[in-house]
Amino acid sequence: MPKNFSDLKARQRAERDSYSDNLGLRVHRALSWLSRAEKEKDDLDASFIFLWISFNSAYANEIHDHKMFTEQETFGNFIKRLCELDNANRLSDLVWKEFATSIRLLLANKYVYAGFWEFQRQNKSEQQWTTEFKAANAAANKALGSKNTSSVLSIIFARLYTLRNQMLHGGATWDSSINGDQKRDAVNFLAKFVPSIIEIMMDNSDVIWGTANYPVVKD
Repeated sequence: MPKNFSDLKARQRAERDSYSDNLGLRVHRALSWLSRAEKEKDDLDASFIFLWISFNSAYANEIHDHKMFTEQETFGNFIKRLCELDNANRLSDLVWKEFATSIRLLLANKYVYAGFWEFQRQNKSEQQWTTEFKAANAAANKALGSKNTSSVLSIIFARLYTLRNQMLHGGATWDSSINGDQKRDAVNFLAKFVPSIIEIMMDNSDVIWGTANYPVVKD
């Protein structure tokens, strides 16, 4: 049965003394934003933003200047690790059982493909972006066909990252129906995905999750 904030918070309170400082901070922060997201069920914009922050709280590492990883590479590596640790198959069940149809619809949606917006900004020709879009979807369908959960999730989040950029950089109007389909699909997926990854992290409290961004500093 999918977990929600109340379920996970009760477990966190019972176990937190056994967590490392970094895991404890990640879980505490991620749960705080998950709680906020669950209070915004009637507002897709707010739900998406708060769910993304919760996801970010879980995966983000302190990255030094000499480690030139992009954010997408960072969460791609995080997703791969989660899949390897997911002994209960929560993530594969989400991909292959619960969201198989909506994932295909999301991947076919040009409005969450970064190349489409590069074309709108005249940085790419129509032929370039459509060719790249077809190639990207062929790769996605190959991953879907081989049931490669971590690859499919990484592709999904690359698309969701485009929506994230649009929302957080002021490229959309609040409560707009224009991007309503992609927001709805994203929120439905993240509302199940984020609690699952928090639970996987708590299941693997002995794993080193890395230094969290912006550690708590006490004077």
